[in-house]
Amino acid sequence: MSILQAYYNLIPVTLLQGVIYAFVALGIMIPFRLLSFPDLTAEGSFPLGASVSAAVLAAGADPVSATALAIVAGFAAGATTALIHRIFRLNTLLCGILVVTMLYSIDIRIMGKPNIPLFTYDDLFSIFLGDWSRSLAARIAFVSAIAIICTIALYCFLKTEMGLALRAVGASQSMARAQGLSISYYVVLGIGIAGALSALGGSILAQNQSFADVNMGFGVLVNGLASLIVGEQLIGRQTLARQLAAPLVGAVIYYQVVSFALALGMQPSDLKLLTGLFVLALLGLPLLKGRVARTDALA
Repeated sequence: MSILQAYYNLIPVTLLQGVIYAFVALGIMIPFRLLSFPDLTAEGSFPLGASVSAAVLAAGADPVSATALAIVAGFAAGATTALIHRIFRLNTLLCGILVVTMLYSIDIRIMGKPNIPLFTYDDLFSIFLGDWSRSLAARIAFVSAIAIICTIALYCFLKTEMGLALRAVGASQSMARAQGLSISYYVVLGIGIAGALSALGGSILAQNQSFADVNMGFGVLVNGLASLIVGEQLIGRQTLARQLAAPLVGAVIYYQVVSFALALGMQPSDLKLLTGLFVLALLGLPLLKGRVARTDALA
């Protein structure tokens, strides 16, 4: 009974955490699924968004401006990864590693130190929620509304002519090139949007916990990838709507799994191991099932 009680107490906290990290999962989905561009930039754009928003808030700006600048910085980070790939023809994963490595130093330069406390500054929650800003339920509803708005906006964009062209580039670059589309333009645009979404998540997390740290992005890529895979396993990705909804649903479910693991008595330091094994199981089990099915058919 104590396990269930502990899990019940963790649900609101991990639900808010899941909704925040849904932005990262959505940002990971774009390069991996829409553009066929395996990318690690989310690991760097997430803390970049937190660093930029924290530095801007500490400088006396309003939370909306701080968040907007974080989004712009995230877009620039993603676009940089895409440009390095297109100009130097390097492997996409290597491009992401280079950008993430450079962003660590840039984050410290932006903040002037490895971390910034934000307890004395206004944030998005205090501005928009007022007296309800301390309520977890209100925060969950507020961040969920932002996530849903971003998802709907992305859905509408991907239904436009430009969005269809971006998806065409991801489906087949040779065919898109034959249709006269600029591959570099749409790759930069798509990876930039992905970086902007991850940075938005980092900005919201920093304002939620009133603290920004240069190491906030450690392991965020694997968590986002796990969320994406969970969502796709649950609702599929046969349509564009499902493809966009999967990261949001997956992030919420995944962090509930994390909270249940904590309720069972696992240490927070064990969660990285749990996440790795969880992703490995989700990726490996379908392959093992396929091999077993083929073996049975041959027998």
